[in-house]
Amino acid sequence: MKTQKERLAHLIEKKEIFFIFMNEKYPVFFNSNIFLRDIQYAIRTYFERKDIIISYAEAEELMEQFTGTLERSADLIRLTNNSWKVNFSVTKSVIIGKAV
Repeated sequence: MKTQKERLAHLIEKKEIFFIFMNEKYPVFFNSNIFLRDIQYAIRTYFERKDIIISYAEAEELMEQFTGTLERSADLIRLTNNSWKVNFSVTKSVIIGKAV
């Protein structure tokens, strides 16, 4: 995952795993609000755990592209310029089943 495009594809493909990871620090559940900076910082931390260091600006760009994709699929519903409503459930059992 050397390019921004590859990182975005990874986030999209592993979105359930990403949101379980994010849920460890920021509450993510059906109909909850989720905020721009929370997603951005979760993206940075997520990739850091994979030994991929990305800059603040790169994380911001990834966040914009990732949330845009999630809006188009109706997984996130935009509330304001920096917040969304979560339109899916985060369940560990589903992710574990997909990850195996």
